[in-house]
Amino acid sequence: MYKKTTLSNGLRVITIPMENANSVTALILVGTGSKYETKDINGISHFLEHMFFKGTQKRPNTLKISETLDSVGGEYNAFTSKEITGFWAKVDKLHSDIALDWICDIFLNSKFDEKEMEREKGVIVEEVNMYLDTPMAYVGELFEKLLYGDTPAGWRVIGEKENILGFNRKKVLDYYNAHYSPSNIIVCVSGAVNSDKMEEKIKNYFKNSKDSKTGQKIKVKESQLKPEVLLHHKKTDQTHFCLGVRAYDLFDKRKYALALLSIILGGNMSSRLFIKVRERNGLAYSIHTSADSSTDTGYLVTQAGIDHKNLEKSVKLILQEYKSMKDKKITQKELQKAKDYLKGITSLSLDSSDSQASFYAVQELLEKNILTPEEKFKKIDEVSVDDIQKIAEDIFLPEKLNLAIIGPFEEKENERLRQLLKI
Repeated sequence: MYKKTTLSNGLRVITIPMENANSVTALILVGTGSKYETKDINGISHFLEHMFFKGTQKRPNTLKISETLDSVGGEYNAFTSKEITGFWAKVDKLHSDIALDWICDIFLNSKFDEKEMEREKGVIVEEVNMYLDTPMAYVGELFEKLLYGDTPAGWRVIGEKENILGFNRKKVLDYYNAHYSPSNIIVCVSGAVNSDKMEEKIKNYFKNSKDSKTGQKIKVKESQLKPEVLLHHKKTDQTHFCLGVRAYDLFDKRKYALALLSIILGGNMSSRLFIKVRERNGLAYSIHTSADSSTDTGYLVTQAGIDHKNLEKSVKLILQEYKSMKDKKITQKELQKAKDYLKGITSLSLDSSDSQASFYAVQELLEKNILTPEEKFKKIDEVSVDDIQKIAEDIFLPEKLNLAIIGPFEEKENERLRQLLKI
C-alpha cells in the first residue's frame, strides 16, 4: 500500500497511492520539537515553523504564499509538537504539482527575513495569550509540567513570552541548521499519486540538500515517590483538571493495551467515566480519557471541566473507576467493544489522504518502523482481559498519580487536594 525510499542524502520519501482518491496530501515532517530545545531557546521550534510562511524568492511574501493554494481551494498548515515539526498541503488531485511545488518551495527556500521575525513575535505572543485564556487547552500543558518539571518534556511547546521576544535571526538559523538535515526529514505524499513519478519529483526538489549531523534531545528521566498536585489559580466559570498516571512510551509493547484501557475508561460516549460522571451524576459536559505515548514518555489522563464545588466528588469518582480496573477484571465483551471502536475510528480516519500521510510518516519518524493498519489491528486483537488488568495494577498506584487544576483555588488547598489521591 505504501512505498518508502531513502535517498542518497538520507531523505526518506514515502508515497501512498489511494485508489479512487480525489485528493493529494503532501506532508513534510522534521524530527525536532520542544524536547530538542534548551531553556534559553524554548519555543524556537514553533517560532521557526511560523517563519516558513513569510516569503521565498519565488513567492516573496505571505500573500503570495497563501494565495497559491487558496486560489485552487487547497488546505494547508503547519504544526509543532514536543518531537515533530510538520508542514502539509492538501489539494484536489488536479493540482498535486502545485501543492508539491508550494510545500518544497517554502521548506527549502524560505528567506527568514529579520523584519518578518520581529513582526511575528507579536503574533506568537498573542497565540500564547490565547492558550492561557483557554483552560481546556492549558490544563493539558500544566499536566505535563507536573509530570516532567523544568525539563524539555515539561516545557510548553510554544515557549514563554520572554524567550519569544528575544529570538533573532542568528538563533533561528542556528537551530534550523542543527536540525533541518535530510536524514532528519520525511517527505510523504498520499492520495491520487503515482509512486515512481512522485518520488522522482521529490528527489529533484531535494537534489541539492546535503546531510549533516543533527542535534539530539536529552532522554527524559522520570521520578515520583508520592501523588502530586499542581494548582493554577484563575477566576474561571469552570474548574478544569487533568487526573492521570505515568505509563508507557512508544516502544513498549503494552501501549496497545494502554490505548484500549483508556477507551474503556473514557474514550467514547458509552465509556465508564462518561456514563458515571456525566450521565449518572451530571457533573460534566466534557470528560475524556486518553493515552499519550512518545519516544521516551507516556501517560494516561482523564480531563474534565466541572463546577468548582464538584472537584472533590469528580476526582473521587474517577479514582473509583481507576481502582476498579485493577481490582476486578473487565468482561470479554467490554474489551471487544473497545477493540472494535479503536479499529473502527482508525479505519474511518484513513479514508482521507491527509490521515494516511500522517499515519505512515509519523511512525517512520518516531519509531523508524511502519506497521500497516492490518498489522496494528492484529496487535490490538492480541490484547487479553488479563493484559488490561496487569496494566491497571502497574499504573494505578498512588505514587504515579498526578492532578493538574485550573480554577479559583488557593495554593494552601494543595495539600488537601493531594490527600484525595488515594487508590
